[in-house]
Amino acid sequence: MGEKKPESLFRRDVLLAQLQQQAEWDLLVIGGGATGLGVALDALSRGYRTLLLEQSDFAKGTSSRSTKLVHGGVRYLAQGDIGLVREALYERGLLLKNAPHLVKNQDFIIPNYDRWGGPFYTIGLKLYDLLAGKLSLGASVHLSRQETLARLGNIQAAGLRGGVLYHDGQFDDARLAINLAQTAVELGGTLLNHFGVRGLLKDARGRVAGVAATDQETGIPYELRAKVVVNATGIFVDDIRQMDQPGAKKLVRPSQGVHIVVDKSFLPGNDAIMIPKTDDGRVLFAVPWHGRVVLGTTDTPLTENSLEPRALEEEIEFILRTAGRYLTRAPQRGDALSVFAGLRPLAATEDGSDKTKEISRSHKILVSAAGLITITGGKWTTYRRMGQDAVDKAIVQGKLPPAPSQTAHLPIHGARPTTDRSSHLYVYGTDEPALLQLMADEPALAEKLDEALEFRRAEVVWAACHEMARTVEDVLARRVRVLFVDAAAALRMAPAVAELLARELGKDAAWEQQQVAAFTEVARGYVLSQPATQEASLPLRLSF
Repeated sequence: MGEKKPESLFRRDVLLAQLQQQAEWDLLVIGGGATGLGVALDALSRGYRTLLLEQSDFAKGTSSRSTKLVHGGVRYLAQGDIGLVREALYERGLLLKNAPHLVKNQDFIIPNYDRWGGPFYTIGLKLYDLLAGKLSLGASVHLSRQETLARLGNIQAAGLRGGVLYHDGQFDDARLAINLAQTAVELGGTLLNHFGVRGLLKDARGRVAGVAATDQETGIPYELRAKVVVNATGIFVDDIRQMDQPGAKKLVRPSQGVHIVVDKSFLPGNDAIMIPKTDDGRVLFAVPWHGRVVLGTTDTPLTENSLEPRALEEEIEFILRTAGRYLTRAPQRGDALSVFAGLRPLAATEDGSDKTKEISRSHKILVSAAGLITITGGKWTTYRRMGQDAVDKAIVQGKLPPAPSQTAHLPIHGARPTTDRSSHLYVYGTDEPALLQLMADEPALAEKLDEALEFRRAEVVWAACHEMARTVEDVLARRVRVLFVDAAAALRMAPAVAELLARELGKDAAWEQQQVAAFTEVARGYVLSQPATQEASLPLRLSF
């Protein structure tokens, strides 16, 4: 890559050319969500030649649809899973140091309406603080009734006894995924989105030796060789395992989490709310995020996978009903700016139990007889440790020269200490000055994409040139997050985004129209209309 300017590293033609230059990779990672990106980054930190292929876009699935928390998991502490909580709290601390532009210390308050609730949660959260050790984000404290009311302006006062304040991390999930992909490319990795795996290659001994894949944009097929193949496809890991072992028992069952985004006025302060016990035992959060509030989540077992799951009517009603019990001004359907659903890859239980909230979120790594490594489970907070563990296994399987992981203290692309978040451009971190310069050089790009929102035309150009965005959905869902904060505004922006993208990617008017139509179809699922007939998530089968 030698003399090329840094921005050329992210161009698709440059990345595609690397496929021809490399006869065999050390590691080939299937899947561009949090897990796959963690694996690729860890491998590159150790000096291994690494290729990652993602069938759609980075973080298209579960990894862009989280509750936006970097946390140890208070509820897992209640379940007695001390090891998982300790590991997650350690990783939370590392993430805050390695990506301070995207991860921040967030105050959470548990409102207490029960006589024994205050002491119970205060003691439990002191243990939470203790497990965090030197990477603690701050001590938990008991709040009086008056303090709780003052900090949570919209909380129900009747019956309120006080609250407990504790600290956890809050972040932008898809933006972190994009920055991880950029970091991996800067370390010499080849990462391609919209590049589907359609089969596994095996050598004469029947060992997995690579993949057959197709560039989704051109239809050009590839056969790509690797010493080790890692299946990190989240809810779709069983589809890849079937390519290796037809008839293999399923490892994963999907559990759907739904979130509703509402205006900041429903939680006017800076604190988040955690409701530790709802009607069915699930936790409910209300979390400030990009000037809005995210309400969620649900935990509904499903039988089918989908790249675009849809919220069930019962999940929407559960969130609105539960939030309404705790907020003086209760959110209604018409207040929803966006509703999004994500599928978590939970380990299938032996007894077929539907109690997904009791299934451990710890990750698992399996190696097939043919050498395919599959990693599943886990959560965003522990992505780095998941990558480290998977590469440790890959070193043995691929007989790679041993090298220690370097990711614990590896700054992620854009990393810079960030305290001023008054401008939404803070998420760009160290890239923000260059983005501002782009607007200064071409004033038309400083104009808003929509007068009602803060996002600028320059961000579309930046996404295409520096962040590997290829579609209108890539931009509006995962680069500037408009689809997740205001779905109706995202629909209004789509034509302008398509025009800007077409100019940068060299596409014609027909492509623009196709992009707007495709995005409109996806975005309709994020708009919460009047009560609809219950409709389960429909499976969308794509290659990987």
